[in-house]
Amino acid sequence: MIARQALCRAVPRSSVALQATLSARGVKTWANVPAGPPDPILGVTEAFKADKDSRKINLGVGAYRDENGKPYVLPSVRKAEEAVIAKKGDKEYLPITGYADFTKNAAILAYGKDSLPVKENRIAITQSISGTGALRIGGAFLQRHYPHSKSIYLPSPTWGNHIPIFKDSGLEVKHYAYYDKKTVGLDFDGMINDIKAAPNKSIILLHACAHNPTGVDPTKDQWKKIAQVIKEKEHFTFFDMAYQGFASGDVDGDAFAPRYFVEQGLEIILSQSFAKNMGLYGERVGAFSVVCSSPEEKARVDSQIKIIVRPLYSNPPVHGARIAGSILADPALYDEWLKEVKGMADRIIGMRSDLKKLLEESGSKHNWDHIVSQIGMFAFLGISPEVVEKLKNEHHVYLTKDGRISVAGVTPHNIKHLAESLHKATS
Repeated sequence: MIARQALCRAVPRSSVALQATLSARGVKTWANVPAGPPDPILGVTEAFKADKDSRKINLGVGAYRDENGKPYVLPSVRKAEEAVIAKKGDKEYLPITGYADFTKNAAILAYGKDSLPVKENRIAITQSISGTGALRIGGAFLQRHYPHSKSIYLPSPTWGNHIPIFKDSGLEVKHYAYYDKKTVGLDFDGMINDIKAAPNKSIILLHACAHNPTGVDPTKDQWKKIAQVIKEKEHFTFFDMAYQGFASGDVDGDAFAPRYFVEQGLEIILSQSFAKNMGLYGERVGAFSVVCSSPEEKARVDSQIKIIVRPLYSNPPVHGARIAGSILADPALYDEWLKEVKGMADRIIGMRSDLKKLLEESGSKHNWDHIVSQIGMFAFLGISPEVVEKLKNEHHVYLTKDGRISVAGVTPHNIKHLAESLHKATS
């Protein structure tokens, strides 16, 4: 009886006391975990949501919006999804490298049906968790197996997630010149000089099209010069192609750079995303591929990709891959999708042209040619952080601090307010 009473006294008398004890232990355990910086894009969205002004515009979100500013599901995607559901397929695990009908056609979309590596069966490819997952697989693959360097050179600036992805992969991140603030365009000479100055056999990351965040792309002649320098320096190229078709409306034209590099005998690796060009944002559909020298080499590379993927997420999700695979494999759906992609690209190109015209009509003395010379979802306006703050505080226009806007967020309903606000904020 005495022992039992002692035991009862040793136990907290209420669940509140017990929770307080556990809470105290938790605080002690995680006391040294620092608060991370807020996400710059989510911060823009949160501020936008809190704004009660009816004229407010959110130009920070990197997702396509229709002419009414609403999320858009492509009709071809609806049809493909209905067909997938009608088949009543199972929910079993996919293989580690994903849905074969999707990856086979994703490689053809990227490299072209007449590509020698495609015809000769020497492209190792895996389905990935969208483009982000493809980049992460690629970073891990390079860190483990690329024998000449553990550094990767990124354009300055680049997509913000590139840096943590490659750092977390174990690679050292370095940069090469890309954007010229004075011209609001490409610093081509600086880019070439930095690529030449990098140690031989370095890893160079290139945006295949619709450079994020600037919207500034090299011309075809400039791409050829870049390929020449990379070949001379024996560098290795990692292409990030997140906007094929979405940039210009032409899937073949947008894939010019990686296809040209392969034609020149350069063995590239490639990240693909189907978030933008198929609107499959939440389905997380992507692919990572490696151009190999032979089918035998492809088999060995495939085996190592599986070793990387298995502990990361085991295998990819099936539903989005079935949708994308259906579109790529069905000639009628594919043709419909191509028209829809062009329609999205044309709407963005049209908004660029209209915005420049309205700025000029407003009496702005600035040169806004870069709005139409840039390409893809994003445009770098070439404005200061102070102007960005003025746009937000005085005109209820929300964008990232570097002056990047998502042109997809510009609609016929808000473009006049945007042009007037931009003119006033820069006058």
